[in-house]
Amino acid sequence: RRGEPRPAPSLPRGKMAAPALRRRCGRAAGLWGGPLRAPPPLPLRRRAHHQQQQPRRARGTGGLLAAQCERGLFQEVFPAQSAEEQLPGLLEPGRPPLTAYCGFDPTADSLHVGHLLPVMGLLHFQRAGHNVIAVVGGATARLGDPSGRERAREAPSAERVREQARGLRAGLERLFGNHRELFWGADGGRLGQAELLDNAWWLGRQPLLDFLGGAGGRLRMGTLLSRQSCQARLRSPEGMSLAEFLYPALQAYDFLHLYRHHGCRVQLGGADQMGNVMSGYELVTKMTGTDVFGITVPLITSTTGDKLGKTAGNAVWLNRDKTSPFELYQFFVRQQDNVVEKYLKLFTFLPLEEIDHIMEMHAKEPEKWGPQKRLAAEVTKLVHGREGLESAKRCTKALYYSSVEALEAMSDQELQELFRQAPSAELMLEPGMSVLDLCRKANAIPDGPSGYQKITDGGVSINGIRVTDPETVLILGQHILKNGVSLLRVGKKNYYIIKWLQL
Repeated sequence: RRGEPRPAPSLPRGKMAAPALRRRCGRAAGLWGGPLRAPPPLPLRRRAHHQQQQPRRARGTGGLLAAQCERGLFQEVFPAQSAEEQLPGLLEPGRPPLTAYCGFDPTADSLHVGHLLPVMGLLHFQRAGHNVIAVVGGATARLGDPSGRERAREAPSAERVREQARGLRAGLERLFGNHRELFWGADGGRLGQAELLDNAWWLGRQPLLDFLGGAGGRLRMGTLLSRQSCQARLRSPEGMSLAEFLYPALQAYDFLHLYRHHGCRVQLGGADQMGNVMSGYELVTKMTGTDVFGITVPLITSTTGDKLGKTAGNAVWLNRDKTSPFELYQFFVRQQDNVVEKYLKLFTFLPLEEIDHIMEMHAKEPEKWGPQKRLAAEVTKLVHGREGLESAKRCTKALYYSSVEALEAMSDQELQELFRQAPSAELMLEPGMSVLDLCRKANAIPDGPSGYQKITDGGVSINGIRVTDPETVLILGQHILKNGVSLLRVGKKNYYIIKWLQL
């Protein structure tokens, strides 16, 4: 679309879930390893009668595990055999609620889009009436997860980790709060409990010898050494530190602690966390004899296949001071047609039938970008609330549709977010002040004939309206908006925010 940036990074085809993993997830969900909604085959003489007698089941109603496998959110379930036999029954409606957890290491003070899918997994558990725990890794972040890394992380200070952990807890609390307020109706049934914890609260008090003599005695070196990421690091010139090597053991202890103190039996994580999930399973089952389970969700990658996040330098943050609601909204609006349906299933709570309808309308009217706009609206509302979504829409109208009404309704914060790199100036309105005077006082055009020519050539606009007469006198309500602001643009990309004093 005219005036908008190129398409943003997206999840390429084939990265959602390998067929083998989807089949495994299907088996664990009681789907018998075939197509995601196919029942077991019936004898031919009974099939027709069965089809007449059985009403057509609505999509997404085959239980939590089956519904999320159908959406593509639950990618792999571990261990496959016991998960197939036990997990669907444990998650059936009417059974006592299970508790599931997911960990988030505070390597920054904000979550990013790559964290959204594990959060969505927790929210779907909560919507099904189960209890969830979001664990901020205030202790494990001190070591650094070696999964998928070619070199060790720079060790952060304890104070920095504590500060970043506070930021992550605030972000998670906001997501759970927005979901409860905006996406869960009073008639939705029981919403499971949600709890925010920090593993520094128990790992920080765990004596080293007690840990090594207890959990350390149950974890096998062969299992830890067999991981591909571990082998690659050990063969590298830099090697692997003992702290990094012990990271899976500490994360496994998190699972054990949460089982003992909260009855937690399910761990969620990204697809790159399966090794850590396996360590947790091994430790809990050996020390307690209880079957526990792991579920992975897809990784969000760029068009080049890189995982979106801080390390790759392509993170789309969920904190407003790092990525504004407008920028988050635009990230999802720019998604390409070949991934938008998958993203609607992964990042929203929309029923699958409604997503089908949205895509059918898009096939008829692709110029309206209906799926992209709905996706962007749902995610922005979850992350930033209703006010954040309205802010994103105002900024979109002001920037791409030159809406004077939207500009007049924008706050100073929104203007700064929309035009982060734009210089701002505070000016006094003088009698007879012209467009040329404004441009020169704002240092937006060079002195002399070239600056004058810039205006006459149509290279200057004020509040989205092109001005070609340098001697035009500034008019309140036209060049100066009701909120005391003028948005000056010189050329295609050079914006200047003018705040008028003592109007």
